[in-house]
Amino acid sequence: MYARRRHAYFALMGTCIALFVLAWGVVRLWSVPVAVGMCVVAMVIPPLAAMVANRRGPDDRWWDAPSGDQKSDEWWDELDGKKRPSR
Repeated sequence: MYARRRHAYFALMGTCIALFVLAWGVVRLWSVPVAVGMCVVAMVIPPLAAMVANRRGPDDRWWDAPSGDQKSDEWWDELDGKKRPSR
């Protein structure tokens, strides 16, 4: 899953860079308003790419990993209704 998210992130960011380069390298020669519109679209892509890259899937089990602080872990386990073997 991580590789898929990474590929999607780089595809989105590559699209963003391509839009900027094409807008001011080529499209502005014919239409400045269209070039500005392309830049506005490119401006929206990086936050979306960050959300795609940081999205957690059902296989990513980061929320139930122990933190290392025994008291905190016991407290969270009690709230979650988990029974931990006493040490």
